[in-house]
Amino acid sequence: MQVEAVLPEIPELEVIVPSGSGEQKPPSRLEVFFTRDRISTHELYDDIEASLELRPNYLLTVILSALIAALGMHSGQTAVVIGAMIIAPLLGPTMAMAMAVTLGDFALSRRAMSTLVVGIFAALLFTFLLGMFIDVDPLVSELRNRTIVHPADIALALACSAAGVLAFSQGTSLSLVGVTIAVALAPPIAAAGLFFGSGEEMLGLRALFLLATNLVCINVASIVTFLVQRLPPRNWRITSGIFLIWLLILFLFVGLVGGRIVIGSSGPIYVAGDPSSDQQAASNPD
Repeated sequence: MQVEAVLPEIPELEVIVPSGSGEQKPPSRLEVFFTRDRISTHELYDDIEASLELRPNYLLTVILSALIAALGMHSGQTAVVIGAMIIAPLLGPTMAMAMAVTLGDFALSRRAMSTLVVGIFAALLFTFLLGMFIDVDPLVSELRNRTIVHPADIALALACSAAGVLAFSQGTSLSLVGVTIAVALAPPIAAAGLFFGSGEEMLGLRALFLLATNLVCINVASIVTFLVQRLPPRNWRITSGIFLIWLLILFLFVGLVGGRIVIGSSGPIYVAGDPSSDQQAASNPD
């Protein structure tokens, strides 16, 4: 028989009894329904552990996937952008960050945050350099779509994150889950780097806003899905407090997106030097 040991021990929800309480209430049928396909917390840690190490392979994968996504968007080839998503190197730290909040594991949270920040910075740096040497047309649909945040984008990020957590918690390979999360991360990072490299700072900031919105949506949806699957928080006060912070940020971003739509600030993109754009800008001083 195969024997496995994990130190330190990671308790499951079934053995966690709040202090001062009596016997633990058995799980309801609804709770059993949502948790019957979830792998154990030990296995979740094992699956996520390797993706949190800052190795040269991780950095190279992040850089290559960002460059592939940037070149795909630059040429308007959606299939190439999807290919960059399949690589999905940022999935591990993103999923680990949400899992760390759910469990209240500060050590895991620090590792996930540092790995994710380094990965995003590396992707931005190399796509910035790429943007300095190629002509970037902001009117290409693949690039322009990363400068405007719609309510549908928020719904997409929430749905993709929930689907990714469900697949991940059932033991599905991270490479297969990756597309669901990468759709919200890889394209905006690559687009921001291209815009900054080509001197379009405002468009780069818009792409970063889409990235920030997607990251918040990923954390909110992932935490909710982990809790629905009864992943055991070590301290409900910490988990609920951090979750409320993410939720407030999400509401703030939704308000900003809604306000921009109402006032019409997400209108056409004007490009300096383009006669048609200059004519439109002259007729629309706002």
